This record gives sequence, structure tokens and C-alpha cells, in this order.
Amino acid sequence: MTSLQTVLDEMWAVASEDHRVGMARFGIPIERAMGIPVPLLRKMARVYRNEHELAIELWNSGWHEARMLAPMVADPKQTTSELVDRWTEEFEAWDICDQCCQNLFRLTSFAYDKVYEYALREEEFVRRTAFALMATLAVGDKAAEDERFLPFFGLIEQASCDSRNFVRKAVNWALRQIGKRNQRLHREALEVSRRLVSMSDKTAVWIGKDALRELSDPKVMARIRP
Repeated sequence: MTSLQTVLDEMWAVASEDHRVGMARFGIPIERAMGIPVPLLRKMARVYRNEHELAIELWNSGWHEARMLAPMVADPKQTTSELVDRWTEEFEAWDICDQCCQNLFRLTSFAYDKVYEYALREEEFVRRTAFALMATLAVGDKAAEDERFLPFFGLIEQASCDSRNFVRKAVNWALRQIGKRNQRLHREALEVSRRLVSMSDKTAVWIGKDALRELSDPKVMARIRP
């Protein structure tokens, strides 16, 4: 196995203080950040793909970019439900949450179960994980039947009044991505969006209006026509 220090040394060699400072403008904590753009992390990940023990060590190091890299190199087949729970409960930044969902969590055999589990949790980043998982599954699980996604609309409506920034944005993201899968889900997403717009809660209205704007875009509609 590649040593943790070898990878950390490689990361520090490409770190940029300007990039680290700039991360703060996007709501990312930088106290434990190095300042490495995501494309560089993806390039590193190709070298260490499926080095699962390395992924765990990267995560445990606590460095922001190491935790971004960890899900990129972890092995989904060796990833347990307990590990996903532990990492999720330690999320402190939206970008780590999203990278974990995109690169690892959605590839596990229990990804859909975690959506239902986390959507009911109160912690901000745990709940965000549920909806980030919805969005990344909607994009990445090409073979999934509509029945996998239809129940998600109920969870989206239930969470639509959660005004916490990192939750509401993920709820909106999930609604838009599910609605772009095909015509059937597009119709359902439009109906949900219209119901949210008609609500008195300003967060729900924002989610609904933003989703309607994208889902009604002629370019989007052209892509999902049969």
C-alpha cells in the first residue's frame, strides 16, 4: 500500500495558498485546507484507485483535501455501511459531502437505503447527504427504474421547508437532477416544483422556482424527449 505520507507530500507539493484563501468564498472551512483544486485531486486519484486502506488513512488525517481524495480512491466493494455513517457524521463542508456521494456512496449496494435513513436525520450535513445522494444517483445510475426515484419526491417535499443553506441547495439539486432523467420523472418534478411555489414557506418557494426555471428550459426539455 502507498504510504499516507507519500501522498500528503505529493499534495503539499501542488498546494496553493491563493487557492486555499479562495475556498473560503464558497463557504468551505480552510483551517485544515491545503489549497488544491479538484481537477488535481482527480488526477492523483487515478494513480491510487481502489487503495482502500489508503483512503481510510487519508480520511483519518483530517486534512480537507485528503478527505476529498479519500472517496476517489476508496473501493466501493470494501466500503461498509458503518464507514459511510462515520464519514457522513464527520462532514463539515459541502464539497466533501458531495465528493463522497459522487465518487463512493452512490456506488455502494446500500446507497438507496442511506437516502431514506439520512433524509430523516436532523444534522445539516447528514440531511444534505441524503439529497446529494439522490442527485448523484439520478445522474449516475443510468439503469435504475423510475420506481427507484418516484418515492424521493415525497422526501423532497418534506424537506422543502428546511431553510439551512446546505440542505435547501441539495434538495433543489435532487429535484432538478431527478426531473432531467426522462419524461415521466420530468412531469412529476414539474408538479412538485409547482406545489412548492404555491406554498407560503419562502425556502420551498425558492426551491420550486429555481427547479421550474431549469426544468422548463427548452434545452433541457429537448434533451429528455424520446
